[in-house]
Amino acid sequence: MPPTSSPAIEDYLKTVYAHTEWQPDAITPKALADKLGIAPSSVTEMVKKMAAQGLISHVPYGPLRLTDAGRERALAVVRRHRLIETWLVREMGYGWDEVHDEAEILEHAISDRLLEAIDERLGRPRRDPHGDAIPSAAGEVASEPFVLLSDAPVAHVGRVIRISDRDPEVLRELEGRGIRPGVEVEVTDAAGRLVTLQAAGEAGELTREVASAIWVTA
Repeated sequence: MPPTSSPAIEDYLKTVYAHTEWQPDAITPKALADKLGIAPSSVTEMVKKMAAQGLISHVPYGPLRLTDAGRERALAVVRRHRLIETWLVREMGYGWDEVHDEAEILEHAISDRLLEAIDERLGRPRRDPHGDAIPSAAGEVASEPFVLLSDAPVAHVGRVIRISDRDPEVLRELEGRGIRPGVEVEVTDAAGRLVTLQAAGEAGELTREVASAIWVTA
């Protein structure tokens, strides 16, 4: 990361990037403030600072978009975060529901040398424990067509690509049901608030809220 980088700027860049990773709409300053848990006025000041550094493209009251330089910096932060999560699960015995907050701290602290050593030891993984793509050192990101499980039609068969890590309780529930990235699921019914499916060889039901945290191949 550049020597002028700061944890606050890194958090902003990562949040703006993550917002559009799985859906097309750019993030608004208010949504960014909500995600970061800070006052809108603080976001306004930081956005001005980042725009002056050429990291964000922004017009007053409009959505925020990363510049090429901002995206490059964001991908470097995302790479750190997801490699650390993967390392904590594979090497340190953490559950996939426990790693997000630890990675939030460590991503700002470890050196590039240690990050490279972690990447090499793990065998250059392409996805973290939740299925999110780990950007390469060159900034390349793997992607494939997807659909939210909550939006998938009846009879849709797909492989779980990604599960949101925003709610540890959801991760624990899905782990107990054997639903993880790589598992094939089939939607057998999608009526009302429930999605009924076959997963890991067993039938089960998920609320649409839980199903909306799961991305499957299209």
